[in-house]
Amino acid sequence: MAITEVGAYAHLNPADVEALGRELDAIRSDIVAQRGARDAAYIRRTIAFQRMLDISSRLVIALSRGRTGWAVGTAGLAAAKAIENMELGHNIGHGQWDWMNDPEIHSRTWEWDMVGLSSQWRYSHNFRHHVYTNVLGMDDDIGFGVMRVTRDQPWRPRLLVQPLQNLLLASVFEWGIALHDLYSERDRAATPGGKAAETKAFAAKVGRQLGKDYLLFPALSGRRWRRTLAANAAANTARNLWAYMVIFCGHFPDGAEKFAPTVVQEESKAEWYLRQMLGTANFDAGPALAFLSGNLCYQIEHHLFPDLPSNRYAEISRRVRALCDKYDLPYTTGPLLRQYLLTVRTIHKLALPDRFLIATSDDAPETASEKKFDGHNTSGINDAGGPPGQRGLRSALRAMAARPAGAAAAADARGGANRRLDGRRTRKGGYLRIRAERPSSTAPRRRGGRFPSPRSTRKWCA
Repeated sequence: MAITEVGAYAHLNPADVEALGRELDAIRSDIVAQRGARDAAYIRRTIAFQRMLDISSRLVIALSRGRTGWAVGTAGLAAAKAIENMELGHNIGHGQWDWMNDPEIHSRTWEWDMVGLSSQWRYSHNFRHHVYTNVLGMDDDIGFGVMRVTRDQPWRPRLLVQPLQNLLLASVFEWGIALHDLYSERDRAATPGGKAAETKAFAAKVGRQLGKDYLLFPALSGRRWRRTLAANAAANTARNLWAYMVIFCGHFPDGAEKFAPTVVQEESKAEWYLRQMLGTANFDAGPALAFLSGNLCYQIEHHLFPDLPSNRYAEISRRVRALCDKYDLPYTTGPLLRQYLLTVRTIHKLALPDRFLIATSDDAPETASEKKFDGHNTSGINDAGGPPGQRGLRSALRAMAARPAGAAAAADARGGANRRLDGRRTRKGGYLRIRAERPSSTAPRRRGGRFPSPRSTRKWCA
């Protein structure tokens, strides 16, 4: 099943976890103290560049006559939409620039260029996803409610078409996110009137967005309205595919772990930090690719410090890598194509029933728990040269990968026997649903169909 003891899985004792938390707090304090005119100039330049790129691309589409001009203009428009979606809408919505006290560049006033409402996204993303990252049953972003991305999620016959569903979701990703956010906001609405108001606000935003892209701009193009309409549709699709790839590569490749609800019971800030480091993944990117992704190639750093300016993530990543070396923790990253192919492999593999899968739900590339280390000696000297008798997670994973095939098979057999003795198999061969492991009443959880208010929970998490 999913990880139930984050410190145990990471091979860190409570003192190590708290020490790691203090060092991450120090990084945050340093960046907060340094942010200022340089960061404000960056976001203002980005806004100006994005708007200029948008306008110039639309002019190229409207005024050029050949296919080359249409292709160039459409590519520029897609890039402008991607920048607005990722580097502007997403990061401004996180409050990364609220400290400037600029009413235009503020999380409460910025409305992004996609069909979903920013206000609805802020609750489902900033609170439910970032506070409860990869906690089963609490973070709805685990597969967005339609995809199976961990063996802890029960298999159902409809998942056989998951590979096709994945392609559809990628092409209409903004609609998937918008509906996901709407249902999340309606779920916490206290009254039927509140639910209706959220639906009405969402419908109004959809009307404005569709009217802008598919009525207003084509109408302004006169007789060439078909050219503009096709360009807007193509640019929106390209932006959707890019946003889908960036988000999925940050959350679903191998090494992005999942957690049982018990981990959030009395979770300290240091433990929350550690869960973010284990539950997310980066991809390698140069300055241009990082900019187009909204610097979400640094997904680990973003989840550690979601409200710090995105232009600081590159320098933060160097310090986070150093901490991973010091505490012998994995720093999950790789080329973008590799991270995406690992994600696609998981999506295709988990479309099948569990009986067709080889690895267990405790020790699979996409699903792991601390039980994978049962029966194995993971003590020794860690790769980072830590104290004798201590091995960190990175060294433990390498030792597990290097064990003989016979030992691995024996360990898997022991794990399967333990799960059968625990009664964790259902009659259909799947594992117990996550509701069997809901946290106690002392943990942050749904009460009356609602999650607790973000103002009363995790005040240290922006």
